Amino acid sequence: MAPPGMVVLLSMAWRLLLLVLLLVLLLVHPARGASTDQLTDDFTAVNLSEAQFKMQKPYDVPLADRYELAAGGVRRMWVYATDKPISTSHPGGPRTETKIELVYSSGVWQFEGYGYIPCGTSGASVMQIFGAAEHATTLMLHVYGGRLTYYHHEDDVVVDGNIYDRWFRLNVVHDVAAPSVTVFVDGERRLTVPGRGGDSHYFKFGVYGQSHNGMSYRMESRWRDVKVFTKC
Repeated sequence: MAPPGMVVLLSMAWRLLLLVLLLVLLLVHPARGASTDQLTDDFTAVNLSEAQFKMQKPYDVPLADRYELAAGGVRRMWVYATDKPISTSHPGGPRTETKIELVYSSGVWQFEGYGYIPCGTSGASVMQIFGAAEHATTLMLHVYGGRLTYYHHEDDVVVDGNIYDRWFRLNVVHDVAAPSVTVFVDGERRLTVPGRGGDSHYFKFGVYGQSHNGMSYRMESRWRDVKVFTKC
């Protein structure tokens, strides 16, 4: 019979081995969602310059009153429901958005970014694919009361039901030829919808007040590590 001390050492050794095996399994098979590498497999990263991140904000206020490039490369954008549009001739609502100046007309393109929506922001578009055959956009993701939705379908097409006050990874894949758009949140596919045609598209993110279902007085979103990928 083994001495009591030896039994204790063997028990601790087995527990340590099981812990190591569990950690290996978690690394190889994540608990949920796909890794960034898996989502961008077969894609090529586009080299974007800072100049290609073009800001759009209410025409009558300085940029610093609606936008901040914070520590860690976090792009913080906010707007008020009473703000002016981006120009005197523009018919759109209040917005502070970043337009990625990279226009595409064919192929498969992917937007990736980490977003954060503070509690209270509602009635705002936070990401979009601009350009379509008979509409202004191919995709818009709105926020209503903590839900991330496809356009203003706040009840029947909910992409994520708990989007407030947390960093989330958003991947949006646009296959122009298919045509289709697929949305992933934290590596999980949440939405696949048909494309809307058109031959000129680009990505935008930030906050853009929407007239459907009302908008909160103050709207804000934060973004970091925004990238664009493509494949033929």
